Amino acid sequence: MYRDSGDDRPPPRMMPAVLWIIALNVAVWFFQLTISEADITRWLAFDASTASTHPWTVLTYMFVHGGTWHIVSNLWLLYLFGPRVEDALGTRRFVFYYLWCGLGGWLAHLMLAPRGGWLLGASAAIFGVLLAYAVKWPDDEVQIFPLFVTMKVRWLVIILAGINLLFGITTAGVGGGVAYFAHLGGLAAGSIFLWAVWAPGLDRVRQRVSSVPDEPDAPPRAIPRSASRSREPVSDADNAVARSNAAVAPRATRAAPLASRVGKEKTEQLDRVLEKISRLGLDSLTPDERRLLEEMSRQLRDR
Repeated sequence: MYRDSGDDRPPPRMMPAVLWIIALNVAVWFFQLTISEADITRWLAFDASTASTHPWTVLTYMFVHGGTWHIVSNLWLLYLFGPRVEDALGTRRFVFYYLWCGLGGWLAHLMLAPRGGWLLGASAAIFGVLLAYAVKWPDDEVQIFPLFVTMKVRWLVIILAGINLLFGITTAGVGGGVAYFAHLGGLAAGSIFLWAVWAPGLDRVRQRVSSVPDEPDAPPRAIPRSASRSREPVSDADNAVARSNAAVAPRATRAAPLASRVGKEKTEQLDRVLEKISRLGLDSLTPDERRLLEEMSRQLRDR
């Protein structure tokens, strides 16, 4: 059993791909019990000596099991962890991931199991499902039955990987009926897939880059969206200078009409006042200069 660590929505109870995988495994197990376990194993389980004549066993070995405990434990783990992983990956991608991990288990068994023998069972694919769950929800907790020990999913996967590595090395050349390296192959294949799917990509980088266009001749620049562009406070003097400059600029085209309306002397006085404001600020004006500025601004507004 697992206890949700606080995701934004409850995990689904069942998903279509998980349901079909469980149904296929149960159907094959039923045929093993009712028709002939030896015949079903020979036709669907993988054996390196018959791989050339039975190439389909590279995939079908995942749906054959060697005993009641074998199929019950695998399907129980798939039922617990599979629906949430399928919900996160999507049904098509989950099916591909499941088969991909199974193929990883087959390849590891083919390369690392010196005694060969039959390869059957969904354990390699199930280990991949466990890995995906541990990557996505590492802090969810699992109660190990019948020990009643509670641990986080990440530690469960790490412990299982360590146990399989230990027994795979110590029992090499001896056998024992458990494909430890196939389990590790499922984990390795799942790691490759999840790194490609859930690793940070360009989409996450683009989300942190501002949409402000770059200057035509400037190199591209990345600006975090969260960084706000601060603006310096604008004083009254700056506002006054801006309004006056807007009123009298450009002088080349407006100097003559302005001089004709207010006179050349006042135009020169206004220039001196504006220059003083730009150098010393609005507070430096005398009462007469303030009156001149207000008078000129009024006349310009009335134009």
